[in-house]
Amino acid sequence: MMVGLRVDFSMLLEPLGFVKVLEWILAIFAFATCGGFQGETTLLVSCKGVVNKTITAAFAYPFRLNTVVFSAPDPEGCGGTWTDAYLMGNFSSSAQFFVTLAALVFLYCLTALVVYIGYNHVYQQNNKFPLTDLVISVLTAFLWLVSTFVWAKALADIKVSTGASIIPGIESCKAPGTTCHFLSVTSMGILNVSVAFGLLNMILWAGNVWLVYKDTNLHSQWNRISESPTERV
Repeated sequence: MMVGLRVDFSMLLEPLGFVKVLEWILAIFAFATCGGFQGETTLLVSCKGVVNKTITAAFAYPFRLNTVVFSAPDPEGCGGTWTDAYLMGNFSSSAQFFVTLAALVFLYCLTALVVYIGYNHVYQQNNKFPLTDLVISVLTAFLWLVSTFVWAKALADIKVSTGASIIPGIESCKAPGTTCHFLSVTSMGILNVSVAFGLLNMILWAGNVWLVYKDTNLHSQWNRISESPTERV
């Protein structure tokens, strides 16, 4: 068996190589759209000595909202009636699960492409490589399914925790003479896109399972089994 490097970019035109390039690209987008987000939610506050002052709470990946604070709208804390108010919820585990998976998939796709392009002859001659590729593809498709739905649920909760519904939970806004109005929150459209990329990755990896399966001896064995009754007839 020849194990030396044999560079052949034509593999990228084959379904297995082309899909791997798409998986690599989509992993980058999933990582960037979730991991690169920064936003803020803004309130309009009137209290003792302060009229219509905006206060903001800035949040970002990994979305530990319970560490994000609305500080007092003035140096004297509304005459002593204002205490720092924190957002609710810690969604870091869901966000980091999604982003970490995207990073690992990115690295695996790079490794697989190196094998496909430079060592395809070894890949085809040793069935252990296609079998390993098959197991990883099945596991990755499943993990994309789980991480995407977990992240989608967390995103829905993040929208609630940074939206207008936060005002009733801020004790300082209930102080006599203090009024709080929800003003705005950064659009989370890019985070919606990250969920869409997660779904696309899941679909793509599910399709990849079939492509890799055809390169294993499991497929050829199944074909022999299915054809043998006809041959006996």
